[in-house]
Amino acid sequence: MNEHTSRADRRRFPGLPNQIAHARQFVARHLKHSPEATTAALLTSELATNAITHSASGEQTGKFEIRVSAAPGWARVEVRDLGNLSRTPAPQHRDPYDPSENGRGLDLVEALASKWGSEPRLDGRGREVWFELEWSDDEPT
Repeated sequence: MNEHTSRADRRRFPGLPNQIAHARQFVARHLKHSPEATTAALLTSELATNAITHSASGEQTGKFEIRVSAAPGWARVEVRDLGNLSRTPAPQHRDPYDPSENGRGLDLVEALASKWGSEPRLDGRGREVWFELEWSDDEPT
């Protein structure tokens, strides 16, 4: 749990590639007054893409869920998938000159988020990958 007093919103999406943009927009709308809204939308896109690429969420009837919590100077976004618990998500720390097009999502999350992590969902039905962003209260909103 976090020391921030926050309000939260959640939404479930079909596990389809075209839903990544909708997930990004959902987070951007929820954090529209935050100076970190663009960063949150980018990182959400990365985690949602991982959910449908590397878990059962991307299968025919799969789904993923986004939960956004926000308070002054702080936001947390959680992406819950249907699981592939055989492997814990981890940054790949790719060389910046590596021409590969894939494999940098968690590197971005690690670089831009104040904190991030991954754990099995409490209901035992998958994994939750989350990140937090923090900013000073005197930054413009």
